[in-house]
Amino acid sequence: MRGIVKLVPDETNCDFMGWHKVALGLSILVICAGMFVTFQKGLNFGIDFTGGTLIEIQTKDEVADLIGLREKLSVLDIGAVSVQEFGAPNEVMIRIPQQDRDEAAQKIVMEQVREKLDDQVEDYRRVEFVGPQVGEELIEAGGKALFYALAGLLAYIWMRFEWQFGVAAVLALAHDILFTVGFFSVTQMEFTLATVAAVLMIAGYSINDTVVVFDRVRENLRKYKKKPLRELFNLSINQTLSRTLMTSLTTLLALLALWQFGGAVIRGFVTALIFGIFIGTYSSIFIATPLLLYVRPRDRNRVVTSAPESETNG
Repeated sequence: MRGIVKLVPDETNCDFMGWHKVALGLSILVICAGMFVTFQKGLNFGIDFTGGTLIEIQTKDEVADLIGLREKLSVLDIGAVSVQEFGAPNEVMIRIPQQDRDEAAQKIVMEQVREKLDDQVEDYRRVEFVGPQVGEELIEAGGKALFYALAGLLAYIWMRFEWQFGVAAVLALAHDILFTVGFFSVTQMEFTLATVAAVLMIAGYSINDTVVVFDRVRENLRKYKKKPLRELFNLSINQTLSRTLMTSLTTLLALLALWQFGGAVIRGFVTALIFGIFIGTYSSIFIATPLLLYVRPRDRNRVVTSAPESETNG
């Protein structure tokens, strides 16, 4: 049909496998650098995990005086208080660290903060208190959620394909997660429960892309008995490239709209997803399938149907 715009032409034949060693080396380098920064600086854990009090206020001034607010709170001697703009110019997020693991002390501090800020605050939009015990439970729950999700994805790939595909998929998945953790460590963006949810969504998105390519690899293994694995993998990636890029593009359009209009509350969550879409697409093309070269699916799957005449004669 005329008038149809194709993102990737049908005759596309990019040599992705020719770049796989460069991609693997670059990924290893970036992951090592990210892990080094993570061990040195750590993650900027949010109040979900560290405990403390979170206050969202709207100031009477059209533009909040952040410096003045910090100076007022600094005299209270309540630890490293974080004061930052949150959304509109007159909306401010204040994070107060956990006070000696004592809920009563936290409430006293909250009253002191109110006394200091009442002359500048028009409205207290949100006040959240997370105790230390709750923070520890959330860390444990978040870790379990991540572990069980990855175990489930591994089991799914293992059952749907051979173990070689499962190994490649899990390594690619670990690649995406380590990239994301490194990103949060380098940028020092706040790492919260919403971020854990974003990591799980990134894992699901990435594995979905990988499964699509692996399905085509499996079909081509059965179809082309004599084609070298390197060429066969290249063919499979090119055949699914249009679908991979179109899915990524449409997902990004939705996420960019959320990032722009969704407000500051979900901006960290959406940022993680946007980053994950890029990494997931990259890994399904340059990491997951090339890894099959090193684990090599069993050749018996290549003798299911006859190869096309051009392949047999070639």
